[in-house]
Amino acid sequence: MSDTMLPRLSEVNAFFERATGSFVDGHYAAATDQVREVLDPSSGAALAKICLADMALVDEAVASTKRSFQHRHWRGLSPAQRERVLLKFADIIEEHAEELAQIETLNQGKSIHISRAVDVGFSVDFVRYMAGWTTKVEGKTTDVSIGMPEGAKFNAYTLRQPVGVVAGIVPWNFPMMIALWKVLPALAAGCSVVIKPATETPLSVLRLAELALEAGLPRGVFNVVVGSGSMAGARLASHPDVNKVTFTGSTEVGKQIGHAAVDHMASFSLELGGKNPMLVLADADVDAAVEGALMAGLLNQGQVCAAASRFYVHRDLHDTFCNKLHGAISQMSIGPGMDPNAQLNPVVSHRHRQSILSHLQRAEQEGARVLSGPSIPDSEGFYVSPVVLSNVTQKMSAAREEIFGPILSVIPFDDVDEALSMVNDSDLGLAASVWTNNLSEAMRLIPEIEAGTVWVNTHVTLDASLPFGGVKQSGIGREFGREALEACTTLKSVCIAY
Repeated sequence: MSDTMLPRLSEVNAFFERATGSFVDGHYAAATDQVREVLDPSSGAALAKICLADMALVDEAVASTKRSFQHRHWRGLSPAQRERVLLKFADIIEEHAEELAQIETLNQGKSIHISRAVDVGFSVDFVRYMAGWTTKVEGKTTDVSIGMPEGAKFNAYTLRQPVGVVAGIVPWNFPMMIALWKVLPALAAGCSVVIKPATETPLSVLRLAELALEAGLPRGVFNVVVGSGSMAGARLASHPDVNKVTFTGSTEVGKQIGHAAVDHMASFSLELGGKNPMLVLADADVDAAVEGALMAGLLNQGQVCAAASRFYVHRDLHDTFCNKLHGAISQMSIGPGMDPNAQLNPVVSHRHRQSILSHLQRAEQEGARVLSGPSIPDSEGFYVSPVVLSNVTQKMSAAREEIFGPILSVIPFDDVDEALSMVNDSDLGLAASVWTNNLSEAMRLIPEIEAGTVWVNTHVTLDASLPFGGVKQSGIGREFGREALEACTTLKSVCIAY
């Protein structure tokens, strides 16, 4: 261990020992035949051994979740009581902030700085924000014009009620944070929830389930199933006792999830892939744009659904932008996430590393110029050096396919409307950003860009109150805000004659 590596907390080591499988009805479930080692991406070493759920255990978890909903263990509490539990949950997450950050970094690979500020820090704010919605679920009254029977009077209103059992399927890039994006709106609405984390990164979600019990959440209201997507994820999406499915992941899998949910008429929300553009106009501050590109493209090694990966830069700025971006990347240090001095870290797995390198090889074959970053460490870990690709054209795969890694493709343009056409020339539409000091041009472009979120002079900046989700093949539905809460409810109309 280097001199700058953080030592593991004793609480983290103790948790790795006891986290043995799915967490159902307030305890770790009985062992199954299939065991998976959960790895540290910085070294490839095993952190823990987890028993993967079989079909029977998935069904048991859904039954536990349904039972807690039917018996009103959670929704039977008053809104103010539920709000207090969720606020206490936020306090407990904050109290365990360093422990959770270390678990996330060791399991996912990202920088401890990101785990502290984003995975834990943003999550605490999100839990508190969403807890406030618990007391603000509301319907409306309406005047009706019903003409029969003659002389009758009516009172009419709507009720928002919890949808029931919510199944959340969570990816491996921000496992704890995105799990909470699924859990908190469901709990605020009065639902019970079962979460399936990715098999690569289940640990922080399991720790959350333990802490939720400590906060006072009744057993069975928040269950965690650790299992494969092909079996456990598919079973949750198609389970007849699941009333809503919420999924974050690839477009291909998201479509399968949506079809499975529709087959038993469950509602669903899908936050899917992104090939997100950053549009740098001729008047932009190049230094600010480069700094923004480093954050937009390299946060969590580019393993971010909203990351910028295609950079449309006015030709007058193109060479300067590429040189400055490559110069900045070349000076960055690579190392384990538990090394606070490391600016770049491993990707999540060997398989994902190979996928990124395959995309890079294809880009070279198609004629892109590769401006490489620093050398990767001599380690068994899953490291990928960041790369700037110049000489990229709109037809190249690097400009069209989601790589989900630190590969930044720079494409020149001469005319803003030409650039707008290239920005929108994608099946995906999750997010985009415009970099300019021309307010009029920004305001003209914003409604024309086909994306669920458009930032100006910033990128990958989220807030719990601002709905987030995609258009086109990037998904259906929204995370955050009132919209996330209402997606976990059903609307009932009531009409009373008197």
